[in-house]
Amino acid sequence: MAQPLLDLRFLTSASAAGQLGVCHAEVAFVGRSNVGKSSLLNALANQKQLARVSKTPGRTRLINVFLTGPDRWVVDLPGYGFAAGPASERAAWQAMIEGYLRGRRTLRMVFVLVDAEVGPTKLDHQMFDWLRETDLPFRIVATKADQVKPSRQLAQRRDVSAVLGLHPGDIAWVSSAKGTGIQELRREIADILAC
Repeated sequence: MAQPLLDLRFLTSASAAGQLGVCHAEVAFVGRSNVGKSSLLNALANQKQLARVSKTPGRTRLINVFLTGPDRWVVDLPGYGFAAGPASERAAWQAMIEGYLRGRRTLRMVFVLVDAEVGPTKLDHQMFDWLRETDLPFRIVATKADQVKPSRQLAQRRDVSAVLGLHPGDIAWVSSAKGTGIQELRREIADILAC
């Protein structure tokens, strides 16, 4: 892929993994409802409106599939945590996310997004633990890195990494607004999907 992910386009939405077809390889993005998943997808694709961005948490309510290259998918899952909507609908999102993550044999990597300024929340830790228990490969991506004051950048990276028991280099630090780390993450995703 000469220009990885720049050909990304919407393919389909589904309310359950069983409604999805088959593909050669896929990666998924998951995170809290206001962590910036849609903004990150737009930045990775270098498009402004590929994924719908909203100021109201919880606008992604289905499994949204985007196609790149020959039969490769990038999947945007509903957010967990605070979201606008009925409690019964929010509970269904959890089952939808778990059903997708457990049910996709072609899933190569789960990118778990955390807010670089806030750090991992209790819900993020629950997601990490669940992914470890289910033996799914995952990579942590710290979004909104531009919102951390320059004087706090290094300390915040150390603090977030320490809470996760990782080295700062083990986390992808990105900013959709400034483009920081986007090219590197784009290449990483393309390499995973190329397998």
